[in-house]
Amino acid sequence: MNKDQEHLRLLSIFHYIVAAIVALFSCVFILHLVIGIVAIVSPESMAGKDGTSPPPFFGWMFVVLGGLAVFMGWAFAVCLISAGRFLAKRKHYLFCMIIAGLSCFNMPFGTILGVFTIIVLVRPSVKELFNYKPSGQSSSDP
Repeated sequence: MNKDQEHLRLLSIFHYIVAAIVALFSCVFILHLVIGIVAIVSPESMAGKDGTSPPPFFGWMFVVLGGLAVFMGWAFAVCLISAGRFLAKRKHYLFCMIIAGLSCFNMPFGTILGVFTIIVLVRPSVKELFNYKPSGQSSSDP
């Protein structure tokens, strides 16, 4: 097995691992979702020492932001899993490159994974494995 194929295989495995970590840490925001639901359904349980309940938008804010954070985290985890699968099959070069760039925002593991993925994907020999031709180049160009 040549070096490029081995690197793509390892990157594929690491994409699965980082996807699991992202999905797991996204579950933390389920707590915010639950707090928001409790604040909406039973505002008296959230009353302070003076007996006043928080305003209704407080609960809705927690539900919307918590639900959005969970959804975004799980969606990104699915994208990482897809990119790992595509790296293993040597398909969808541009998608893999975009996910590598986006994963750089997910410190520290995503940054490491994204940088190494970009380094491997920009090699001409890896582009050949993907049969990647940038738009604007025809098959007759040298």
